[in-house]
Amino acid sequence: MRIRRENDMADADIEFIANVSDAFAHPVRLQLFRYIMQVNKEFKSICNKDLVAEFGYAQATISQHMKKLIDAGLIETKKIDKFTYYYASLGVLMKYVKLTKQFSVV
Repeated sequence: MRIRRENDMADADIEFIANVSDAFAHPVRLQLFRYIMQVNKEFKSICNKDLVAEFGYAQATISQHMKKLIDAGLIETKKIDKFTYYYASLGVLMKYVKLTKQFSVV
């Protein structure tokens, strides 16, 4: 018996879910994203050196994890002088939540 594929979700939306899920697939990236959201909620900015101090990882490790979050669209950046500041993209997070709810077949 062949199951018919429901075409209720665009391929681009499925790819978006996969990309964001991949970015969230590492516990450190989840911690970084959550921390940046908390800092931004207080109307503050945060850069790599702040994250290194907070989490105790090497700068290269933080940078690699941040690149994955940025590539997924979860983090936006603003460069001021020699520092890059990070901001959580809540719009992307909300889109992810909405699409993952639609993804369910129940």
